[in-house]
Amino acid sequence: MALNVIDLFNLNEKVAVITGGGGELCGAMATALGSVGAKVAILDLNREKAEKTAVEIGQAGGNAIAMDCNVLNTDELEACHELVCNKWGTVDLLIPGAGGNDPRGTTDQEFLMLQDKLPDQMQGFFDLDLAGFRHVFDLNFLGTFLTIKIFSKSMVEQGKGAIVNISSMSALTPLTKVAAYSAAKAAVSNFTQWLAVHFAHTGVRVNALAPGFFMTEQLRFLHVNQETGELSERARKVIAHTPLGRYGKPEDLLGAVIWLLSDASKFVTGVVVPIDGGFSSYTI
Repeated sequence: MALNVIDLFNLNEKVAVITGGGGELCGAMATALGSVGAKVAILDLNREKAEKTAVEIGQAGGNAIAMDCNVLNTDELEACHELVCNKWGTVDLLIPGAGGNDPRGTTDQEFLMLQDKLPDQMQGFFDLDLAGFRHVFDLNFLGTFLTIKIFSKSMVEQGKGAIVNISSMSALTPLTKVAAYSAAKAAVSNFTQWLAVHFAHTGVRVNALAPGFFMTEQLRFLHVNQETGELSERARKVIAHTPLGRYGKPEDLLGAVIWLLSDASKFVTGVVVPIDGGFSSYTI
């Protein structure tokens, strides 16, 4: 019997859960999953944004529900898990996508210059705020860990499923300034590999994406002059270091997401796939 390659990518009627689904990148993933027939549960701290994504999926003929959820609150995660299982019976696919950065865990300079005294308004390494650093780590790593801990129960019980974590190319090569974010995403990558081995005999695969620089609303505010539309100095460095010569777009993630969640990657587990325009491969 000839192999039907298209069937390998079939996610029709699969139940997918995605946290951070009201954001630009995870919202695009949720919409893509809905467009290929998956039933999508969209969890976000901002219920309004989650609802907007769910409505867009519904208007396109898909099946989606929206829930507000703090991924650091186990009671809320448990309640969402129960709601999804009551509605659709199980969970097949999981993207713990909630994450983000905090300026309190970020330095204003790339290099520490001991001979220079930073202006009062600038933040150096020794000024990093413990609460801010911890918030970044908790949101990106613990939020991923707790989401998987609760939602993977259904997957393990049924003996199959796929999880795609959201790491960052900053986990592969730490970016300057974003100390907390780089460390947290490195933890996500490491945990992805650990859990892939731990779940290897359960039928549940665990992989991750490592997006590079994507021109989301948050990054646009930091990398583009709001008055002139010109790229900042840091943004020009990003483009110069990206062989494909541009920022990523949300749709650039979708092929890899479908691949990693589907049977097309059924012998793939424990990998962190860079989606970065070649950023992590380039040197000079």
